Amino acid sequence: MKRGTVTRRGALRTLAAGAAAGLGGTLGAPMIWAQTIRDVTLMHVGPAYSIFPDIAAKASADLGFKVEMQNAWTDAIMARVLGQPDTIDIADLEFWALQRIWRAQKLQPIETAKIANWDKITPLFREGVNFDGSPMSRQGTLPFKVQYVAAMGDKTFAAGPTGLATMMPTIFNADTLGLRPDLVGRPLESWAELLSPDFRGKTALINVPQIGIMDAAMALEAKGEVTYADKGNMTRAEIDQTIAALIALKKQGHFRAFWSSFDESVNYMASGEVLIQSMWSPAVTAVRARGVNCEYKGLKEGYRGWGNGLALMRHLDGLRRDAAIEYLNWMLTGPYGAFVARQGYYSSVPETTQAALSPAEWDYWYGGKPAATEIKDPFGAVMEQPGRIRDGGSFEARVGNIRCWNTTMDEGEYLVKRWNEFVAS
Repeated sequence: MKRGTVTRRGALRTLAAGAAAGLGGTLGAPMIWAQTIRDVTLMHVGPAYSIFPDIAAKASADLGFKVEMQNAWTDAIMARVLGQPDTIDIADLEFWALQRIWRAQKLQPIETAKIANWDKITPLFREGVNFDGSPMSRQGTLPFKVQYVAAMGDKTFAAGPTGLATMMPTIFNADTLGLRPDLVGRPLESWAELLSPDFRGKTALINVPQIGIMDAAMALEAKGEVTYADKGNMTRAEIDQTIAALIALKKQGHFRAFWSSFDESVNYMASGEVLIQSMWSPAVTAVRARGVNCEYKGLKEGYRGWGNGLALMRHLDGLRRDAAIEYLNWMLTGPYGAFVARQGYYSSVPETTQAALSPAEWDYWYGGKPAATEIKDPFGAVMEQPGRIRDGGSFEARVGNIRCWNTTMDEGEYLVKRWNEFVAS
């Protein structure tokens, strides 16, 4: 299948219809393929923010074979990829995870020529550049660093586009801090506010070492207390300096909590127990859907970025691999992008997402324009009234201001050890 042409499945449907009509209903090979693929079931395993029963049902109905989804945190998915690879068909991973698991060769490269919308994927994934062609921040794991391999079986990543992708990019975002503007009492413009004594006892961090320490680093650097060569790949000395600062703050009672689940972050913010914290965009959406004023604040030092993609397990071949490619193509056609847009995430193919959103939704979520109508979350709850502008502005303004990326560090084991000491201190 070439980019910009009909999909393999679409062509086979046309051929099957022609065979049935022109040969008096005789079943040719395409019809046999169509009947056989109905028996295929694909297992898609991913984190809670990208796995939705609604999407599995929609994909199954559109494609004619069954897609099942299971929810697991990124570390658990990686463990299954390595230890139980046959229990997954499609692995939904953050790009930084590839640094830890690609060499094990449990995944297979994806031929980009078989992805119909590959050329429409935003350039930060395909080429590692911003919308205007300028470089993106490479602190941490810019997805482009691990996007390609040069040949089947390669254990190392290619420096540029090759036609063989490690994963097909799906969703991404520019993350920042969540806050309660109705309770903080003044404008907040900097990551440094996360560590301000004004919010002692009303602050929370995500209890994921690789992410929590980067949020802390953004704040410490904004305060001028630490300067990092690369916040996404700290030295032991930088980790020690960061953890020492956090332990001192913890002993002062600065942190109300270290949350580990989506629901925890929502409840802390909705109840007012926490006024400023690490947060995910869907959690802000969930708080607003409760009628509580919560803001995902664009800050002057920029955003922490991340990106997810879909990887094919190595055991897929034949008909099941064909079905998996069909599914990957379907994921870029619009319904999935529109669904995740309504919780604040961006699609790797904005063009098809735009076609699946109403003009008012597109203008709000991507355009940085005031909401022309009520804005609803993916499940139909009203979360925004007309006139509201998305925090941080337009797609280009937010993504173009990413200053570091979620990552796995060279000193990752040491980081986890020191982070656990901080949490337990």
